[in-house]
Parts: sequence; C-alpha cells; structure tokens
Amino acid sequence: MNNFTWIFLLAVFGGLLLELWLLGRQARSVRDHRNQVPATFAEKIPLQQHQKAASYTLANISLEGANLLFGVILLLAFTLGGGLNWLYGLWQAVPVSELWRGVGLLLSVLGLSTLLELPLNAWRTFVIEEKYGFNRTTLRRFLIDQLLQLMLMLAITTPLLASILWLMAQTGNGWWLWAWVVLTGFTLLLSWIYPLIIAPMFNKFSPLQDPALKKRLEKLLQRCGFHSKGMFVMDGSRRSSHGNAYFSGFGKSKRIVFFDTLLDGLEADEIEAVLAHELGHFKHRHVLKRMLYMATVSLLGLALLNWLMQQEWFFQGLGATTQSHAMALALFLLATPAFTTFVTPFFTAWSRKHEFEADSYAAQQSSAAALISGLVKLYRDNADTLTPDPLYSAFHHGHPPAAVRIAHLSSKLE
Repeated sequence: MNNFTWIFLLAVFGGLLLELWLLGRQARSVRDHRNQVPATFAEKIPLQQHQKAASYTLANISLEGANLLFGVILLLAFTLGGGLNWLYGLWQAVPVSELWRGVGLLLSVLGLSTLLELPLNAWRTFVIEEKYGFNRTTLRRFLIDQLLQLMLMLAITTPLLASILWLMAQTGNGWWLWAWVVLTGFTLLLSWIYPLIIAPMFNKFSPLQDPALKKRLEKLLQRCGFHSKGMFVMDGSRRSSHGNAYFSGFGKSKRIVFFDTLLDGLEADEIEAVLAHELGHFKHRHVLKRMLYMATVSLLGLALLNWLMQQEWFFQGLGATTQSHAMALALFLLATPAFTTFVTPFFTAWSRKHEFEADSYAAQQSSAAALISGLVKLYRDNADTLTPDPLYSAFHHGHPPAAVRIAHLSSKLE
C-alpha cells in the first residue's frame, strides 16, 4: 500500500457513501409524495398508478443499493484483494504468447464480472419487473440472451483488446495515439453494424405497416429534411411492456425504431411528436457532439494510461504484483469509474440541455400538446416516478424530471 492506495480507497468509499446518500434522498422523496399525485398530472394519472410508480421506484432503489455494494466488493476483490494477480498467475501457465495471455486476463475480468452480476440481473427481471407487471420474458429466453451477450462480448472485445495490446508492445511511447485511432474506428464500425447485424440477434424488426401512420411520419421526415433506411417496429413486448423509440446507426444505415408497446399505447399525433423529438437530436447534431465528446475522453484517457503505466506506484497502489501492459489496462478500466462519480452532474446537465432542445424542436415541427400527452402516458405506463429528489436526479437522470420537462413544453403552448 502507498499514498495512491489511500487516494483510491477515498474515492471508492467516498463515491459509495455519496451514492447511498443520494439513494436515501430519492427514497424519502418518493415515499413522502406517494399519496398525492402532483398537481401537473392530477387529471391524467390516477393515484393508484402514481402509487405503483412509487413502489416500483423504491424496489429499484433497494436493488441499486445492493448493486453499489456488490460493485465495490468486486472492485476491491480484483485490485487490493489480489484477484487480478491470481488471474494473471493462471494465464501465465497457459502455453500461448504474452499478447494472448494479456487478452485472456482482460476477458477473464469482463467474463467474471458479467457472470457474478447475473443473479442481480435475474432478480431485477423475475422479481421486480415481474411483480409490477413489466416482465414478459421467460427464464429460457433470459438465459439465451445472457449467453448470446457473453458470446458477442467475446467476439467484439477480443480483436479490439488484442489490437490495443499489440500496439502497446510494438509502437513505443506513442502507442496511445494509434490505439485511439483503432478504438475510434472500431466504435464507428460497431455503430454501423449494430442495427444491421447485432440488434436482429435479439429482436425481430418489421417495417412499419400502418399506412396512415406511415404516411404521417413520412411527411414529418420530409419537413425535417431527414433521410433514413426505414421505419421499423421492434417486438419489445417479447421481453417487457416498457415502451420506447430510438434511432440507430448513422449514414445510410440510420433506422427509426419503435417498440411495439409504444405504438400500442400512443395515438398517431403523439407518436409523431415523439419521433419529432428524436429528430430534434439529429437536427441539433447531439449524436455527433456526443461521439466527439467520447472520442475526446478516450483520447485523454489513453494518454493518462500511457503515463500511469510508467509509474510503479500505480501498480503497487492497486495491489498488482506484476507490471505489464494487460495489467495496466485492467487496473485502469477497473479503477477509473471510482474517480468519475463526482463529475457526473456536469454530463447530466449537458444531456438535459439536449433534451430541452429536442423538445423545443418537436414543438416547432409537430405539436407540444401531443408530446406532453404522449410523455404523460409513457410516464404512467413505464411507472416512472413523478417526484424524484432533485439532487439524485441531477446525478442520475439525463432526461429532465417529469414536472420540469412538462413545464418547459407547456411554455411552448403560449
């Protein structure tokens, strides 16, 4: 242990205490308001639905607390507890090159983390989601999904990790620049192939069939000057009754995707308004801005890793007895999140700014009243709490709280 160990522990337990305190605030806010629907929603959401949302939120808060504690235990087990050293020793006995031992170490960390988190994911699906009427998946489908996700993780991350470790070993002190180029290119490639190859592995995507709705939405696309590969309906109801809509891909692979549950729950004008909101994100180049932001963060992160892996205290402070490229990368990926908890409100505020801009665009191109009506139905049907704690929300909610968002849209009606 050295000074960096204490800094790391301070960040880990400081972040844990902060998150638990925020969860406590959120729980109190939801409990204190569970018996009265906020005035803004009193005519549209029954008290029974509001109370269901409160109970659902409180159940998820309890699970999130367990997730936080488990995450800290797992992090400390891998680092100061010697888990990485143990895995490294196991891979040293495997008769492969040092490059593939490093890849094996990193994949072992990812795989073990995924497997150890499986019980909590199952609890969320088969206890919480089931209790509140959202789960529609079966144990068989759940296990198949988990296995497929694990296989995809191996297929996707193996070549990426091998490329980065090879660059670290072969290109000298400037490896991080080359690694950034590879990582950025890989991210763009993944964004392109996701809607074409990966998403269809989990869900069925069918062209939007409703002729009247399709014609209405095509007129909206024309007004907004937006071109896509098509509008598709995803069978989200196979797994959950939650509703949503999203864009995926970029360039000629852009797709508009509606959950079938969303189409079943909203009227045509409300669906148009929801789509107009999503178009607002593209109109304001929010997706491009976020991609540039992530590219900048990854560049700075790789530069920081390049410096840290040359510092003996970095390895010793996190409990590593071996200094290697793979060990440095594993420690960096594990430890970095502990230091980012305190800056999340800045990114959340930026995300909310984008949501307000997209809502304003939707109000111009469609109908603010229809978007309000659609959002209220989504809040109701998805059991979203209408009374979040403001401070908790500032850390965790990239979308503005329901009351704030509705007030912003209502101002567009005047």
